[in-house]
Amino acid sequence: MKKIKLLTAIIITAAIMSGCSEGNKKQSSQKKETKKEVQQPEQVAPNTLTAEEKADGWQLLFDGKTTKGWRGYNKKTFPEKGWVVEDGTLHVIGSGKGEAGGGGDIITDKKYGNFELELEWKVSEGGNSGIFYLVREKPGQAIWKSSPEMQILDNERHPDAKLGVNGNRAAGSLYDLIPGKFEAVHPAGQWNKVKIMVYKGTVVHWMNGEKLFEYHLWTDDWKNMVKNSKFKDYPDFMNPASEGYIGLQDHGDDVWFRNIKIKEL
Repeated sequence: MKKIKLLTAIIITAAIMSGCSEGNKKQSSQKKETKKEVQQPEQVAPNTLTAEEKADGWQLLFDGKTTKGWRGYNKKTFPEKGWVVEDGTLHVIGSGKGEAGGGGDIITDKKYGNFELELEWKVSEGGNSGIFYLVREKPGQAIWKSSPEMQILDNERHPDAKLGVNGNRAAGSLYDLIPGKFEAVHPAGQWNKVKIMVYKGTVVHWMNGEKLFEYHLWTDDWKNMVKNSKFKDYPDFMNPASEGYIGLQDHGDDVWFRNIKIKEL
């Protein structure tokens, strides 16, 4: 009988120890999960930079509150109409008259040569706009006659998406030259995040984290491509500047921009 009681006590003790061990494992696992939750990426408000971005050399081109750092193309000041700052966005107001009815295109105060540019855009239904880079500013010359353009468009409704060649006028494209990817673009009313890298003639377009294409300025391939486009008669486009302004297009439709930032390379 004593042996049976002793054996029973041993079994009970082992069970208790096993339970404690499992409990410790669960507590340890919960602690690890809690630790992971603490190590989430830094969350920031729109139109601000993280500490990591600041350390990496990024600079805001739009503070979400003012038009500081921007002016009208071929103008000394920001347009008095056609553009407003509202709800943390830079909003080009639709005129219903295309490029003729608004405040005109805007450009940065500063020129940039080698850089990474990031921003988010949202377009109205049937809307059209664009992002220019390496802009030359010449009196009497439209901005698009000198600078490459990443197209902004409502691909579902605007006819430009079906014009041109193989979608080279759709959103994300190098306008009239290289097609983007329809599947990478969010529809009208939703934000799209883009990145453009320019470095010693190499240019890359990204849309919503997906690389769209790469091309190389001033090369024979570039010149041949331009010769087969609407830009063939514009020498400043054929031979783009190595340094120029960043521009946003007023094409007469409602478009919103935010989180505009740049890192010089």
